[in-house]
Amino acid sequence: MDNKIDLSKLRQEIDSIDVSIQELISQRAKIAANVAKTKAKSKSGGAFYRPEREAQVLRAVKQRNKGPLQDKTLVRLFREIMSACLAQQKPLNIAYLGPQGTFSEMATYQYFGHSVSAMPVTSIDSVFAEVEAGIADFGIVPVENSTEGSVNNTLDMFLSSPLKICGELDLPIHHNLMSRITDIQEIKTVFSHRQSLAQCRGWLRENIPHAECIAVSSNAEAAKRAQFTDHSAAIAGESAATMYSLDMLHKEIQDRADNSTRFLVIGKQLLTPSGDDKTSLLVAAKDQPGALYHILKPLTECGVSMTRIESRPSKRGKWDYVFFIDVDGHADDESLAKALRLLQRITTQLKVLGSYPKSVA
Repeated sequence: MDNKIDLSKLRQEIDSIDVSIQELISQRAKIAANVAKTKAKSKSGGAFYRPEREAQVLRAVKQRNKGPLQDKTLVRLFREIMSACLAQQKPLNIAYLGPQGTFSEMATYQYFGHSVSAMPVTSIDSVFAEVEAGIADFGIVPVENSTEGSVNNTLDMFLSSPLKICGELDLPIHHNLMSRITDIQEIKTVFSHRQSLAQCRGWLRENIPHAECIAVSSNAEAAKRAQFTDHSAAIAGESAATMYSLDMLHKEIQDRADNSTRFLVIGKQLLTPSGDDKTSLLVAAKDQPGALYHILKPLTECGVSMTRIESRPSKRGKWDYVFFIDVDGHADDESLAKALRLLQRITTQLKVLGSYPKSVA
């Protein structure tokens, strides 16, 4: 009897807390609506969605957290609250590499929450085009994988696109083998995106070396093909199995347990500092001995930490290359601003692709 009384009391406490939570969320939504109205009335206008402000809120959530819920759980909850509050005016339109069921779709909802209008398109080029045309407010594109390296198509788009990088997300990638058949030895064909096939090549070689691997445009497209192709399977995310009525044969078949993909959020906004930022640069060096040394020297002299560098053909001439460089800090920070001024003098092209908040997991 005492246990029943205690349980009843605990449930009453939970109900009371739920009422308070709901009231506070409603209060927050009203204030968020007033903020949007104030921005709309201001002479300069003002973007309703500010990635740097959202990053500040989510970092504060992590700093306040004392358990028992994990940081990532609370971040996800607050992201959904902010997403719902923002959508009161108009849901954001987000372009991503489709179709439905891709990791790009997963990244879209993880970054923006589920109160957005997600727009699947057929290629990375189309993501850029939708945002440039104003059809989508933002786009989300993969830029590098921890196992297989850079996504060159995304890097190449920045050579000509006026869009800016407005955010980033590190998404853990778990690949799964799915099919209509249950006996793995009957599989003759495996469909998947070429990056996914590469990330699972060791497992495939060991477990189904007899199967032909065919690269397709996306993992969701792979699942769709496996749904209608005899003796076939797909490598895709777990949601694709449900979406395309396939059985999960093996989970997490990627060769590395820590496999993850970095996604970039692209848009037209230039962001103000959030307090913990990253800046991406596109740099073309003069044709001279030690060209790379001359590029890196100003960063070192100004105390700027470089986190990534990648070279790509410039598309301007044979054997002509540009460098994509990520550094810590915002372009408005004194040390980085000084380094950029020095770089401007010694390079043939310097383009700040964006200063944006570092990923808040």
